[in-house]
Amino acid sequence: MEVIIATKLGHVFFVRAYLGDIIVVMLLYTFIKSFVKVDNQKLIFCIFVFSCLVEFAQYFSIAEKLGFPEGSLMYIVIGNSFSWIDILCYAAGCVLLYLYVKIKDSKQENVRLN
Repeated sequence: MEVIIATKLGHVFFVRAYLGDIIVVMLLYTFIKSFVKVDNQKLIFCIFVFSCLVEFAQYFSIAEKLGFPEGSLMYIVIGNSFSWIDILCYAAGCVLLYLYVKIKDSKQENVRLN
């Protein structure tokens, strides 16, 4: 979904600017959980910190300094423009993810008790 947003839906401002940033934290969460058993809350926090670090790397134009050509996959993944709104979107994605995990865990606990 993220690749489609980055490559095909770039002209749809809301999707490209906001929804993609909210979804990307969920993508990272599910990717990491596929390989590693880790505490959900710690993982969500670490993903938020990582997302912020990537965003601040954009402030310093790291993709350009590393020599990635504009439009390349790594240039798109790292990004090229810093925005506080992106950090808010990462936070929103992490909050939604946290709420989802809490609700899912609560339902699983109820099933175990019954």
